[in-house]
Amino acid sequence: MDLEAFYEANEARRTSEEVEFGDSWTTAHGHAFQLSWIAATGELYLMADDPNSPSVDIFGDIVPTPEATSELTVTVLGTVATLEELHGILDGWADALDAPGSLSWLTARLAARGVTSQK
Repeated sequence: MDLEAFYEANEARRTSEEVEFGDSWTTAHGHAFQLSWIAATGELYLMADDPNSPSVDIFGDIVPTPEATSELTVTVLGTVATLEELHGILDGWADALDAPGSLSWLTARLAARGVTSQK
């Protein structure tokens, strides 16, 4: 979904504190994403840096964008109740971020800790 629709769907998202975990998570094909966590909802989400980039699901599969859009796209990866828990799950993320295809590291970490997509 686009960023505006994401915030409109739940006003708590718009007013909540957000914590960013890097803005250059990449797929094997070099598409870049920003990873953020919303305190009020516990949602961990990816936002495409390029509005025409494909989305990525929790397993790291690339889902093509059906049409070009002028809005940034958002994919919710799952929920994590607390920032402390998320720090435990993402321990080492800053080092992993620099590796090519770093999104694979992220999705493997989330899956191993039972963080699942909200599809």
